Amino acid sequence: MDTSLIFKAYDVRGTYPDQLNEDVARATGSAFATFVGAKSIVVARDMRPSGPSLVAAFAEGVRRVGVEVVDIGLASTDLLYFATGYLNSPGAMFTASHNPAQYNGIKMCLANAKPIGLETGLADIERMANEFLATPATGELAAMTESDVLHAWVNHVHSFIDTSKLRPLKIVADTANGMGGYVAPLIFAGLPFDVEIMYPELDGTFPNHPADPLNPANIVDLQRRILETGADIGLAFDGDADRVFLIDEKAQGISGSTTTAMVAASLLDKNPGATILYNVICSKSVAEVIKEHGGVGVRTRVGHSYIKQVMAETNAIFGGEHSGHYYYRDNYRADSGIITAMLVLELLSAFDGPLSELVRPYNRYAVSGEINTVVTDPLATVEAITLNLRNSGATIDELDGLTADYGDWWFNLRPSNTEPLLRLNVEADTQEACAQHVAEVIALIKAN
Repeated sequence: MDTSLIFKAYDVRGTYPDQLNEDVARATGSAFATFVGAKSIVVARDMRPSGPSLVAAFAEGVRRVGVEVVDIGLASTDLLYFATGYLNSPGAMFTASHNPAQYNGIKMCLANAKPIGLETGLADIERMANEFLATPATGELAAMTESDVLHAWVNHVHSFIDTSKLRPLKIVADTANGMGGYVAPLIFAGLPFDVEIMYPELDGTFPNHPADPLNPANIVDLQRRILETGADIGLAFDGDADRVFLIDEKAQGISGSTTTAMVAASLLDKNPGATILYNVICSKSVAEVIKEHGGVGVRTRVGHSYIKQVMAETNAIFGGEHSGHYYYRDNYRADSGIITAMLVLELLSAFDGPLSELVRPYNRYAVSGEINTVVTDPLATVEAITLNLRNSGATIDELDGLTADYGDWWFNLRPSNTEPLLRLNVEADTQEACAQHVAEVIALIKAN
């Protein structure tokens, strides 16, 4: 079994059972438990059919090296992150997020949701997993118990807002047969909302559509239902429900940057002068809004392990990514789709108008969305383009890939962490200019 195919930059992910199977899960459990050196480890899983057997094997691996397992059962990834703080134990979430049905994976973290990436332990865990694959642990099985943290988690999510200020809103949530169908009803229970859940049945074969709301094809059903019902807001969750995408009453999608700016403004009004993080592909509007509301903006690399690290260093209260991940200091610096949804619903409750008007001040520029191009050597291509643009009049930085800012437009070009792809994001003052500059940069990529 070649573990190099499944140990990625931030997690373990692969197809079941050819890349990720019970033997690999068992060895990874022993490796993770050995690496963290804790008394117990929390485990959880999403709704994928391979989840129960993979969790059982992983738990056995953990227990064989003398570490106890606390199983919280079905969960969203943000619920697992909460549990690692609430129970003060490292954790492992079995999920492949938005990937198709044949995939599964493991997101591992230290206690209090502290991230583990390739540079902070995942490479060591992979090395030890290969050793345990060759020679499995054979010690006596440590204890395994179950724990119910749902009530505590619901209270935690509600603590981010004033529930007494919520007003009746019509909400349609498309959970795509993913974990949103499990957690959203728990959070919305007892609140003054009229909630319709689309595809709430937990089904890891995704019979209705893939659980990837970044793909416009996967939010078509939700957009249609918003218009049919006259809903105030639509919520689109990914498979493990740690991300949420907002759709307004006109069935128009709201970008991750716009959501980041809106939440940042709200939190800064409550926490004057606080620090807010945003990654390199967020719209310029985010930095502008942070400054306008008296906050300190800090730009970061893309990816949860980098953002959580910078949050710890700066004591930032919030961080947003254009991809729909939103991080909260008071949520163990972890990301949460449902906390973000609650904050937006609180804002909408207090606003005298529809969601499209609420977001208008934060929606300032035309964006391309992320465009992927297959290249032979992504790093070499970025380096060549960076060299070409040194004297182009652009402001260049290399915090994460290449960012070239020409004043009235900018682009970021960075290699994928997992595939031979370059990821391009362009922003300009108008859609026409944006399209023109996308064509220019793609021509540059192909010329190199």
